[in-house]
Amino acid sequence: MLAKLMSLLLLGIVRFLTGSQARWYGCPPKAEQRIYFANHQSHADMVLIWAALPEELRSITRPIAAKDYWTKTPFRQWITTAVFNAVYVDRQATPARAPAPAADVADTLAATSAEPGTATAGGPDPSPDTPPPPPSPEALRAALPETDPLVPLVRALESGDSIVIFPEGTRGHGGEPQPFKSGLFKLAQMFPQVVLVPAWINNVQRVMPKGEVVPVPILCSVTFGAPVRLEPGEERRPFLDRARRAVIALRDV
Repeated sequence: MLAKLMSLLLLGIVRFLTGSQARWYGCPPKAEQRIYFANHQSHADMVLIWAALPEELRSITRPIAAKDYWTKTPFRQWITTAVFNAVYVDRQATPARAPAPAADVADTLAATSAEPGTATAGGPDPSPDTPPPPPSPEALRAALPETDPLVPLVRALESGDSIVIFPEGTRGHGGEPQPFKSGLFKLAQMFPQVVLVPAWINNVQRVMPKGEVVPVPILCSVTFGAPVRLEPGEERRPFLDRARRAVIALRDV
């Protein structure tokens, strides 16, 4: 009950300070599992997107939250847990060792794998030039080390939730987002059925500038664009660059 009241209070405050305008271009607000990915300007980004979503989507959408910042005080931790139902991401975590290449994972998981030049039971000799099949999304998730920072996001998606992520990994300081890190690509590989929706957050950095604690009333908006998808065989960097361009394209819509 207390969380519900705080949710309504925060929603009123955020909309009073920012207007929290949601603009849907290319896709309607729809209760389907999604990964919303947006530019990152302020710790308030998470709050603004949460407030911009319709109520039926807020209840199924979990924003990511920097664990070191949002758990610094008991009140912040309660807000992000009880009100936003956020997914904590440890920004200080040591990156996990790189997983085995996709081809190696596929070879390990394939029940009919064989040494080059030998025949599998009941079948012809394999061609040495035939690439192994890519690992399944389930295999990629199973191979993810428990120390990987993506694990909390994977658990949220496996439970059927939508999530909000910021692929830059840290706040940008210019007019365009920094190059996207690999997390969005990995999630797209592991959850090909989840809809990827780009979003552009406008003006929120002026509401809560870095280092400030008192918000300033400024009209803000969140523009949601047409979904993108990871194409078969698409490499990591081309996909991330294309996803970043989809976010930037919403800036002037």
